[in-house]
Amino acid sequence: MTERVLITPEAEKVADQLRELHGELMFHQSGGCCDGSQPMCFQKGEFRVSESDVLLGEIAGCEFFMSRDQFEYWQHTQLTIDVVPGRGASFSLEIPLGVRFITRSRLYTPEEASNLTAVNV
Repeated sequence: MTERVLITPEAEKVADQLRELHGELMFHQSGGCCDGSQPMCFQKGEFRVSESDVLLGEIAGCEFFMSRDQFEYWQHTQLTIDVVPGRGASFSLEIPLGVRFITRSRLYTPEEASNLTAVNV
């Protein structure tokens, strides 16, 4: 099966560090403007998901949700969550560490697209 969302080893290290500090985590990517469109990391349950969110999968032991509207744009791409130096302007837990999560994407190959993991919509 082709996973819809992946995480780089560097970003996984940050997620592990955050889990040690904050406990269980979750990720959410909305369709908002500016930093609102980057993936954000929260303590599990701190961000309330709703019927307008899609569960794309799990990365680093954390559920990854995306707003349904945003998923309509990204559904043909595999997302890879990475981390870069710099401070975003969001409420994401990694911000005080001087890094921020970003999303990298690439289109699925035809073979991958025919073997995608299901999403929870």
